[in-house]
Amino acid sequence: MLRATLKSLLARKLRLILSGLAVVLGVMFVSGALVLTDTLNRTFDSIFADAYAATDVAVTAKPALEISELEGEEIPAPLPAATIDKIKTVSGVRDATGRIDLDGARVIAADGKVLTSFGPPRMGVNWTGVDDIMEMRAGRGPESDDEIAMNAATAALSGWQVGDRVPVLTREPKKMFTLVGVWAYTGGRDSLGGVQEVAFTTPVAQDLMLGEANAFTSVVVRADDGVTPAQVRDDLTTALGADYQVRTGEELAADSAAGLQEGVGFFNQILLGFAGVALFVGIFLILNTFSIIVAQRTRELALLRAMGASRNQVIGSVMVEAVIVGAVAAVLGLAAGIGAGAGLGYLFSTMGGSSLTLAPVGVPLSAVISAFVVGIVITVIAAVLPALRASRIAPIAAMQEVATPDRPLTKLTVAGSLVTTIGATALGLGLFAGTGDTTIWLIIGGALVTFIGIALLTPLISRPVVSLLGRLFSWSLPGRLGRLNSGRNPRRTAITAAALMVGIALVTGVTVVMDSAKSSLKAEVARVLKAQIMISGDQAGPRPPTYDPAVIDEAATVPGVRAAAGVYHDMVQIDGEQRYVNATGDLATLAQAYGTTAPTLTDDQLAVSAENAAAWGWQDGRTVTMQASRGEPHTYTVAHLYPEGALPGSIILPAGAIKDFAITQPTVGYIRLDDGVAVSAVLPQIKALVADSPEVTAVDQQTFVDDQAAGFDQIIMMIQILLGLAILIAVLGVVNTLALSVLERTRELGLLRAVGLNRSQTMRMITVEAVVISVFGALLGVTVGVGMGSAVTRALENDGITELVLPWPRMATYLALAALVGIVAAILPALRAARLNVLGAISHD
Repeated sequence: MLRATLKSLLARKLRLILSGLAVVLGVMFVSGALVLTDTLNRTFDSIFADAYAATDVAVTAKPALEISELEGEEIPAPLPAATIDKIKTVSGVRDATGRIDLDGARVIAADGKVLTSFGPPRMGVNWTGVDDIMEMRAGRGPESDDEIAMNAATAALSGWQVGDRVPVLTREPKKMFTLVGVWAYTGGRDSLGGVQEVAFTTPVAQDLMLGEANAFTSVVVRADDGVTPAQVRDDLTTALGADYQVRTGEELAADSAAGLQEGVGFFNQILLGFAGVALFVGIFLILNTFSIIVAQRTRELALLRAMGASRNQVIGSVMVEAVIVGAVAAVLGLAAGIGAGAGLGYLFSTMGGSSLTLAPVGVPLSAVISAFVVGIVITVIAAVLPALRASRIAPIAAMQEVATPDRPLTKLTVAGSLVTTIGATALGLGLFAGTGDTTIWLIIGGALVTFIGIALLTPLISRPVVSLLGRLFSWSLPGRLGRLNSGRNPRRTAITAAALMVGIALVTGVTVVMDSAKSSLKAEVARVLKAQIMISGDQAGPRPPTYDPAVIDEAATVPGVRAAAGVYHDMVQIDGEQRYVNATGDLATLAQAYGTTAPTLTDDQLAVSAENAAAWGWQDGRTVTMQASRGEPHTYTVAHLYPEGALPGSIILPAGAIKDFAITQPTVGYIRLDDGVAVSAVLPQIKALVADSPEVTAVDQQTFVDDQAAGFDQIIMMIQILLGLAILIAVLGVVNTLALSVLERTRELGLLRAVGLNRSQTMRMITVEAVVISVFGALLGVTVGVGMGSAVTRALENDGITELVLPWPRMATYLALAALVGIVAAILPALRAARLNVLGAISHD
């Protein structure tokens, strides 16, 4: 039986390769994600090991607010200069150097644009000389307050050379410095991990980066010969007390790498999620392939039964084929995944012009294990039903001319209805019932089960819908034949269409939610925001764009301006929870710019939206203690409740809070004009005021709203790209189904050719069949996607998504692309059908 199975497998290499491609692509996504994660993790380990190679021990003050890498940027607390003298007195300490290392030094390049970063920080540091891993490429370190040095990566990106006057943005507005030196790192590296670095003299770094004289962010300690870093760490911990963090260089490297690896892990989960979708779609393709193969082998399997093969042996025969296909696909998918992981790593290392030196691409054990587990398990799961069906073939079927009669759909319909009901119930509970920590799993599980249920119901609706769609092509004989062929086997058509349905349904659902959110945002802004001019910029990294606070004061004096207000942003901790807050110079002015009214806040008062106040149990007059990124905890009194959306954000603090924010410059500005004043008369003057703040620009209200909503389109584009693999697998499913169908109908095609159907008509018939199946799958996907997207939008009504928008142009595009997919998918099967030898096809068994 095993020999017969292997011979059967070798006789059907092409069709099994086609089904295996789905597994190859899914495994590629899984193993590629794991290879990429492993490469990036080792890269960051190496970067931070090098960065702290010259550090025996480092001392920092505990931050006022602890923030994870995924939530934002943690600001170290200032460490007084006097601490350095105390550290030097501790036994085992050879030397102690005060360091300032803070993100936020943004170089304006020679073309007038700010150097952006899509991940690595833009560090401002104090120059302490060249250490063991640094080397000067040109010039020297800064010695006077108007001099800077920068690493080679920053110099190359900016286009500046030693001797040039360089504009730099920090906590302060643009200041000019003379570039006196460029340094690099050992091994020919222009930077460590793509980090942009600008070095100032220590007093200037304290002023511009830290905002506090005679203070540092850390102290780097070198141990005496013969004294281990761990000994020095323990002695310093005892001497300094609990207000300081003392870690060895190895501990710092591990902690820093772990923080970035948290973000890499989150990205990995996203990739694995899309890999799961691709594999889910692949199950439909493999199930269809094995179902068709079993149908084609009916007489063969029946003869085996007649010769004494048991049902278990027949099941084993099909499952052995599945295991072999899965194993081969796993090997190919792992190889493709290694390549994909290397390619993604290269894109990651060059994103935004960074110069991240990747660790050598490796293959972690998790990638190998996952490749084989996923490849074999997915294939075996998909082959179970066809295997069971094969085992039920009676020996008498060997004497039948027609061995695959169409079976009733009653059981399938009942099962599909039950599964769909269960999935829809779970999805509804997740969306509307507020089930806490289980919500996300109810939504994901409910969506998955709903897709399975709809796939089970698809055969019931495929025949009438496919028949209706096919009428569009029934104006010719090939079109009528193609229409009849697409509806002759509803199970096969349904499974093929269901694969395409999943990908398009997810894309459509996300598009419905994003377009609804975008429309709701525009409507809400138009309703509450009365400012006609806004100052803002595109955030292209971890830090938002900022501008000179003096711009707001100057804007208020421009003729025709009624009110001008800037908004500052930060994260604070309240009762153990971290929340985002805004602050402004004068709440009354901000309210006027927004088209509402509010009192001026004192330094001990705050305003909060009425909706959030009710949710948090805050009443007018209640006191709330907050810890910002810097400084000491501050207690505020709730002095004003405003309607949701009437002012930006949910909590607004007074001007006195800004000094303790991580970023002490405004990120957005609102300017309202006097009645009857044209925007075109004032906008050029506001643009001139922000000329020295190149991260932002002044725009009218419509442009501002469009810019804010553009993020939704980017999300849709990213989803479409990532789900493209699932849709590609679905296309392979159409190709596979048609190719196997052509093989199955060899005699039939020969007879059609014999009675007068020419090659061109044969190809048109196959093409119509492919187009009808593809459009049916897309139509089903659009319908399901609209339903799921509408449900999610309805569930998010309390979160501000109040308008339901159906993306008609995009849905029409999906249907048109589905028709194109059908045409492309039909090319190879149609050519094969057209080239059949008529006499050989008629005699085919």
